[in-house]
This record gives sequence, C-alpha cells and structure tokens, in this order.
Amino acid sequence: MTGAVLRELHLIEEFEDVFRLFDDIWRPDPGSAPVTVEMMRALSHAGNYVAGAYDGDRLVGASVAFLGAPPGQVLHSHVTGASIGRGIGFALKLHQRAWALERGLERITWTYDPLVRRNAHFNLAKLGARPEEYLPSFYGAMDDAINAGDESDRVLAVWRLSEPHVLAAARRRPHPPRVPSGAVAALSDRDGRPVLGRADARTVLVAVPEDIEGLRRTDPGAAKAWRHAVRDVLGGLLSEGASITGFHRGSCYVVERTT
Repeated sequence: MTGAVLRELHLIEEFEDVFRLFDDIWRPDPGSAPVTVEMMRALSHAGNYVAGAYDGDRLVGASVAFLGAPPGQVLHSHVTGASIGRGIGFALKLHQRAWALERGLERITWTYDPLVRRNAHFNLAKLGARPEEYLPSFYGAMDDAINAGDESDRVLAVWRLSEPHVLAAARRRPHPPRVPSGAVAALSDRDGRPVLGRADARTVLVAVPEDIEGLRRTDPGAAKAWRHAVRDVLGGLLSEGASITGFHRGSCYVVERTT
C-alpha cells in the first residue's frame, strides 16, 4: 500500500541517514537525540532491530528496537518515525512484528505520550496494542520541539503479537472497542479543559485533549491541567488493576474495571 521498500539496516551510512531523519522529525537540542549513530551500530551488530523504509533512494521512515526481558519473549521498540504519511508507520510496525515472530518473540512493547490522540488511535485502534502501565515523567525533562514545556509522562504499550484482535488489526480489520450503555466519563473535554467525572462504573471513559501539542504553545496552563488530570485518572485506574481495552471515536480511552 505504501509503495515503500522496508529492510533492516547494517551500514554506518544508513544509520547516519536515520539520525538525520529523526533529527528532522523531532528537532532535539544538540546532545538529546533519541538515538545516536553509534548506538544504532552497536544494536544492529548485537542482533537487535534497526530498519528503514525507502521511497526510491530516499529514507522516509525508520525504527529502532532492542531485545528485552524476559529473554526470548519481548522486543522493546525504542523509537519509530516517518517523514511522510501513506501508511509508512503502519508498514514499519508490521515489518517489526514479522521480524519478532521470526525469532519466536511473543510481544513488542513501546512507550508513548497518552495525551497525543493520533498516537493513541494508531497504537490501540490500528495496531491493537494495549497500554498496561502508566509511567510518570518517564524521560525526565525533554527539550525537543515536540515535547518542550511538558512533563514526559508515558504509558507502556504492549503488543501481544498473536492475540485475535492484533491479528485482525494486522489484516487491517481492527475490532472497535465495546462501550456498553452504562459506561461513565471519568474525564471529559469541556472547552479545551479537563473536567473530572465519575469512575465508579465497570466501564470508564477517559478523554484526552484534541491537540495537546497545540495547547503546549497556546495555553500551557491547559496543557499542564490535562497532564495532571490524565495522570491522576488514567494512571490511577491502571494502578488499581483496571485494563484499557480500546480508544473510542479517536478521543477517549475505554477502561474496564475488574470490580
């Protein structure tokens, strides 16, 4: 579908291209790149995953991942980025999934900002991954052009590669989340601000802002309010043993309580 060619990377010149691609995407401060050329070289040489997507001779996407614990079960995807659309990100994840399955791995994990709607939709709705842990200020202070001025809360997404809903997503037939009529809104968006609600039902909805990256620039106070509200509500539910089962209508997490 993408028209791109995906392959593993092994050469210094290829890693230099990946470094420049990521630099163009995230525009980090000097010394704060998500991954260095030397680290990619070491990871690739040690049998980890470094792959690129090419449109002709031009690198348009790349992904870097390393084997995690328990040994022989998990691949942790550290960073994935694409400079164009056309399904490059989805194609990279499918390539990564095939790579992991060929090596007998059961799941792929990665972290992402739970406030970014498009990432939540991509990870949950399109791929079938599920956030299983809330990680406050995971990377400490970040000064790149995308995250500057905000705290680096993340959730750990777990992609269980052979689950039925993941298989359906890989065939581009994802299952929409089930939202029963008795679901309640624990966090809602009202005029761009978070509004607390109830969290005492079996199924709980947790909204995230329409454009957190825009809010960081135009209304830092609202962005901070969203960060702390989602940390308290979504993080609190996960710490109590609740499970996130989907992302509803591109705007809110569907959370199932056990009691």
